[in-house]
Amino acid sequence: MSTPLPSLPPGFRAIVVGASGALGAAFTEALRSDRHCAHVLALSRQSTPGVDFNDMDSVARAAETARQHGPCHLLVVATGMLHGASGLPEKRLTQLDPAHMQASFNVNAIGPAMVLAHFTPLLARQERSLVAVLSAKVGSISDNRLGGWYSYRAAKAALNMLVKTAAIELGRSHPQAVLAALHPGTVASPLSEPFGDARTKRAPTQAVAALLHVLDGLRPEHSGQLWSHDGQPLPW
Repeated sequence: MSTPLPSLPPGFRAIVVGASGALGAAFTEALRSDRHCAHVLALSRQSTPGVDFNDMDSVARAAETARQHGPCHLLVVATGMLHGASGLPEKRLTQLDPAHMQASFNVNAIGPAMVLAHFTPLLARQERSLVAVLSAKVGSISDNRLGGWYSYRAAKAALNMLVKTAAIELGRSHPQAVLAALHPGTVASPLSEPFGDARTKRAPTQAVAALLHVLDGLRPEHSGQLWSHDGQPLPW
């Protein structure tokens, strides 16, 4: 069986943050079945160590544990929240709620930013490494033609800026690294369950296979951009 990431060195090590979600679990499964991947550290609220964006100190503690496994060649941040206990996506300004906005920013922007802050120092410096952060096309400001989904759009737009800015810094310390925001499309998952037609949603395994293929084809000059699951760059 061929590896989905032939551009990474044999025996590469991977970390998946958000491994309990539909896409995170699919990433973990794909990497653990890759004979060229020596180790996969799957992190979530339920893992040991755990990563919980309601406790940002947990990110630093998990990174310290991950350091014991040696340099990392692949970091996947597969977290995201569209709806939850704090509410549903807002269609109108009158529906905006500070608690829901804060929850969305914690999961979609602040948490991933803290993962980048604590985990990118673990990347291999002398070898190629890849960092994938799951974003969304609806976070594109220039592509926004429908409105609505205020908190989710704003949080993903913030995430895109964080990725862009972090990629510039990462390029100075890790010249062979690629940091990319990835749009997975509409995937059959708890996140998308209340929205859209189930027949138009792809299985998580199918989405992850496409995302790994896109990620493997990116080079340092592509770092800091937003990429669709079909390999096309998306506008900010």
